[in-house]
Amino acid sequence: MTLRSENKTEEMIALMLVLIGVAARLLPHPYNFTPVTAVALFSGVVLSPALALTVPLIVMIASDLLIGPHSLFWLTWGCFFAVTLIGLRVKNSASFRGIFWATIGGSVLFFVLTNLGVFLSGDMYSKNFSGLAECYVMAIPFFRNSIIGDLLYSALFFSVFILAKSLSKISTRSAKV
Repeated sequence: MTLRSENKTEEMIALMLVLIGVAARLLPHPYNFTPVTAVALFSGVVLSPALALTVPLIVMIASDLLIGPHSLFWLTWGCFFAVTLIGLRVKNSASFRGIFWATIGGSVLFFVLTNLGVFLSGDMYSKNFSGLAECYVMAIPFFRNSIIGDLLYSALFFSVFILAKSLSKISTRSAKV
């Protein structure tokens, strides 16, 4: 089964899942337990490249406007852009294993880059190896939430999409009979 949108109905399902992801980010949730990495990966795998690269940025812009600005927005948005690129890369050979590892990779990418940004841009940690290590150690609880949320949301988005695609094919076959 190819994991790519083939008609307007499937595109609408994918976009509805993205809207659910935005709503989930705005609702109360544990720190870093958001659907944005899954939205970015899902978009990269399922949507056309132009739409895929746009959707996570719209998600972040819209939700950040409501949540409030932060100094590392360019870095977080860039991470989700990169996760979308990962999704585009695995698009043609998408499998359970590929999606799983792409999700883990997106989580790790976000953890490494955003915490490096926190270390470099703020005054919370001393500017030496000890401060860098402390920054990453202090972020481990957030990383745990990120990875659990990313895996859960990715599983949800891809499962719902595959189910909808399967039901669409069954409905099409029965209509032809």
